[in-house]
Amino acid sequence: MKKLLKTTILLGILVIAIGLIFLTSCTNKDIKNNNPQWAIVIHGGAGTILKKNLTSETEKLYNQKLNEALEAGATVLENGGTSLDAVTAAITTMEDSPLFNAGKGAVFTAEGKNEMDASIMDGSNINAGAVAGVQTIKNPILAAREVMENSKHVMLQGEGADIFAKEHGLEIEDSSYFFTQRRWESFKKVNKNKFGTVGAVALDIHGNLAAGTSTGGMTNKMKGRVGDSPIIGAGTYADNESCAVSATGHGEYFIRNVVAYDIAALMKYSGVSLKEASNYVIMKKLKDQNAEGGIIALDKAGNFVMTFNTKGMYRGYKNSNGLGEVLIYGDRK
Repeated sequence: MKKLLKTTILLGILVIAIGLIFLTSCTNKDIKNNNPQWAIVIHGGAGTILKKNLTSETEKLYNQKLNEALEAGATVLENGGTSLDAVTAAITTMEDSPLFNAGKGAVFTAEGKNEMDASIMDGSNINAGAVAGVQTIKNPILAAREVMENSKHVMLQGEGADIFAKEHGLEIEDSSYFFTQRRWESFKKVNKNKFGTVGAVALDIHGNLAAGTSTGGMTNKMKGRVGDSPIIGAGTYADNESCAVSATGHGEYFIRNVVAYDIAALMKYSGVSLKEASNYVIMKKLKDQNAEGGIIALDKAGNFVMTFNTKGMYRGYKNSNGLGEVLIYGDRK
């Protein structure tokens, strides 16, 4: 009996020891992956993005541009820059590319025009700026930031926003600059299955979060239609006390559900994790409404998610711990 008891105790000690070794290895792995000094996550839109529908050359172009945008933001953060500057750098890179539905690659309205929206938010003080329905501003995200930093308003729209941007020295372009044959063909086909909105969220070494979103809106949209991208709390939100969020998808649903703020509020008031909050809002709440889209989000500890209920989302992330990746299809989050 004593021998059996001794054997049982020894086995128990062995099990505990193995458990501790396993726990330690897992914890060390987690420490390596968590709490980065800085981090950035970007998206280039969600929708019906299938590998069979992209040529190898097109896929290569998207990967290159996503990496370029990611590096633009990461370089700012690596050099001690602010999360606002990182978000701006990443988004302007994508706005300058015809691949995405923002800036140069903006889609056409029902009238065959480009009307663009953008917003940005500073998580350190919850200041925010936005523009809607602009037609001549080369980089709408810069106009949104100008509104935030150099006006007493949060959102300017239409001609007033265009004039404001010009008066503040932002680069203005003729409407022909925004024309791309690819978007024109989509307009003629009235293809509404892609949400090519771009966005970025970032955490800097000072512990501050920021988020930004820019879009050309929905193909063939009514004149004057505004989606969620320039609406603070719907398409963009940032608060150091919770998280930074940028959304892409069917804007009407994102507005009705105040998606970006909903995720932040769930974290702040219910104490759930970023992943839990994002999964509930995108994979449960929106999916139950047959609403398509996704979000990228980042919290103050550097944890991030890239959550979407569509077939794919152009996305990528990078942080100071050496983690980084660009993804397109829906096989991984």
